[in-house]
Parts: sequence; structure tokens; C-alpha cells
Amino acid sequence: MPGLWALVLLLIPQLVDRTQQTPLPAPPADLSPDKRGDIYMARKMYREAVDTYQQALKANPKSFALHNKLGIAFHQQMQLDVAQRHYERSVRLNRRYAEAVNNIGTVHYARGRYRAAVSQYRKALQITPNSASVHSNLGTAYFARKKYREASDHYLIALKLDPEIFEHRSTVGSLLQERSVQDRARFHYYMAKTYAAAGYIERAILYLRKALEEGLKDRDKIPEEAEFAALRDNAEFQELLAANIPAISR
Repeated sequence: MPGLWALVLLLIPQLVDRTQQTPLPAPPADLSPDKRGDIYMARKMYREAVDTYQQALKANPKSFALHNKLGIAFHQQMQLDVAQRHYERSVRLNRRYAEAVNNIGTVHYARGRYRAAVSQYRKALQITPNSASVHSNLGTAYFARKKYREASDHYLIALKLDPEIFEHRSTVGSLLQERSVQDRARFHYYMAKTYAAAGYIERAILYLRKALEEGLKDRDKIPEEAEFAALRDNAEFQELLAANIPAISR
């Protein structure tokens, strides 16, 4: 039985930690259901957010913003069918609501329907042409379709509109940003090229390192890329290319 006791002793600290965790207090009761739902979303308590947004919709069933928020709450739980229905309801209530149009695109993207995702993102850009998030999403959808030039073009536009667009991590809000890609090495490589073309040298080198760590092929072609012309005399860039960086297994 020594193996069993060793397992018990190993688990005891974890059980103690769980019992000591203090549950977060409920949002203030004097807030509207809409605001309480936003707090639950920020805490990633998506089921509670769904219940609260549904309560808010009973009082305001034609709120396109609430349908969109409810869609996001379902989306975060990967209930894509329900999420899409609420996004579409939001658009029917307000055809100029670009956030919901974009979010329908994210559902298509999650299902691997990249052509449909491109179509939705382009519709969203017709409404809000200066949205960095939508340009970023459109670039990612083009990337998934292996249309790398179009992807780069929209990534560069997104970066010019918001220099921090690719560093955002939160997906909570009214508009979802797509970050999932399959070919991560190539994706990071194109991000490095995008940053280099925009003059963000440090970030270009950072993403180039990520690409190499992901197992980027044809690394000998890197110095020939026009986007990296300004980096060729950069010592860190030269060291990175000279280093034998092994691919990180995942």
C-alpha cells in the first residue's frame, strides 16, 4: 500500500488549496442584469452570464447588443449553433451592427468554413472599414485559405490602425478576434514579416524566433525577404539566423 499512501499525500495539498479558495462575490444586486452579465463574462463565468443576459432579454427582447453578448457567452462554451442564432438575431434587429456580423464570421471560422468567414468579415468591413479587429480576422481567414498575400495585406492594415492589435489577449467584449491557426510556424513567420514591414523591429524578431521554434522550413530564404531588408544589419537578427534553434515539440 505504500504507493497508495504516496498518492494520498500528493493529493492532500491540492484538496486543501481548493477548500481555501474563496468564491467570488456575486455582482452587486443594484446593477442591471446587462451589467451583471458583463461582470460574469469578465470573470469567465459563462453559464452565469448566459442566465443573466437571458434575464435582461426578457425585459428588452429587441436589444441587438444583448443578443450579441448572449451569443458570445454561448460561443465561449463552444455552443456554436446557439451562438450563431443569437448573432443572426442581432443582425436582423440591426443590419448595421458590425460586431455581430463579424461574430458570425468567427463561427464559420471555428467550423472550418473559411470562405464563408471571409465573406462575413468583408461584410463587417463594409460597415466599419477602420476596424483593426475585423481586418485581423479577415487576414486570419485568408491565411487559413492559404492566401498569404491577402492575409499579409489585412494584417498590415490592422497593425496600422492599432499597433497593439496582435498583442490583445481578451476575447470578452462585443467583437471576437480569431487567433487559432493550424500552421503556427508559417503564421508567426508572416506576423514577423508584417511587423518588419511596419517598422516594429523587436516584435519582428520575436515572432521570427517563434516561427523558428515552431519548425519553420526554408529558413535560408529569410534574409532574401524584402520585408526583412531593414533587419539585415541588425545584430540580433543576424544572431537569430546563425543560431541553430531546435523546434519545440508540442
